[in-house]
Amino acid sequence: MISVGVLTPHAAPGPEAEFQVMAPGRLTTTVARVSPGAHGDAGPPPTSASGLRELMASKSLDESAAALGTASTAAIAFASTSAAYAIGYGDEVGTLSRLERQVGVPVAATCASAVSALRLLNAERIALVHPPWFGAELNELGKAYFQSRGLEVVSAALADLSPDPSRIEPNDVVDWTSRHVEDDAEAVFIGGNGFRAAGAIEPLERALGRPVLESNQVLLWNVLARVRARFRIGGYGQLFTTRR
Repeated sequence: MISVGVLTPHAAPGPEAEFQVMAPGRLTTTVARVSPGAHGDAGPPPTSASGLRELMASKSLDESAAALGTASTAAIAFASTSAAYAIGYGDEVGTLSRLERQVGVPVAATCASAVSALRLLNAERIALVHPPWFGAELNELGKAYFQSRGLEVVSAALADLSPDPSRIEPNDVVDWTSRHVEDDAEAVFIGGNGFRAAGAIEPLERALGRPVLESNQVLLWNVLARVRARFRIGGYGQLFTTRR
């Protein structure tokens, strides 16, 4: 049993729900939700790009990470696709390094994990699918994030699905995505840790004939690699069966 700390600025359940689905009985999660007002900070809400940038530079992030860094914690998963889009790859990796030094355990983040996964799968042309609540700004920032790593983003779209994460079913994601992915995309990334689409991964891979990545899937994959987990994950995409 692996104990994973989940660090997130978002209220919607994400990896703490999908990790248990993808690796049942294999890990436990403890969640710390970083609040911009928890330590006297003020500013835009952490759903906007500006609010996320402020939160990532605040003391709240470090203090919440420290609270997760107990003796039993094997790793920390920073679960915010939108925060990585807002600050960019370089600052994301810098934040991870700082938190690792502070808490003394591996810290993985969603989008850096996605970049590593795409490299492993030799995918250079990608299609991005985002939840409707991301909005146009974060959709464009997501495109810029992956382009900064030398990847070609052939499309970046907000899925025309329910704005309520709890009402989105895997079949909805499969139906919409299979109709909107460009033929020249070598892989698909479904971004958003609150956009719980792990159940859509394998049906989409069968329908599209190419790898499909999802925020909580890539985060779990990287966490398990960092702690050298000895068990395998099945039923959630090519990523878990591809050798590093």
